[in-house]
Amino acid sequence: MAGVTTTKMSSKGQVVIPEEIRDRLGLKAGSQFVVVGDKDTVILKALSPLSMKEFDDLIAEARKQARRVGMRQSDINAAVAAARRHR
Repeated sequence: MAGVTTTKMSSKGQVVIPEEIRDRLGLKAGSQFVVVGDKDTVILKALSPLSMKEFDDLIAEARKQARRVGMRQSDINAAVAAARRHR
């Protein structure tokens, strides 16, 4: 069950996540979040890095889709070169 508690925002916009919730969710200093705000609701969604297996699966899927649309290594090299010229 989700814990319900209150907290305050500092003058710098910082909000303390209560210790019980940090411990239960395994949050540590430096944890990153996606923040969504709508009307009077603020949602923090903890981000966690992909495992190497998840990353490998993601790369494999990207390569499969690139092959499906006929993308070549030279297309990628040209896109990288164009992006570097625009810096």
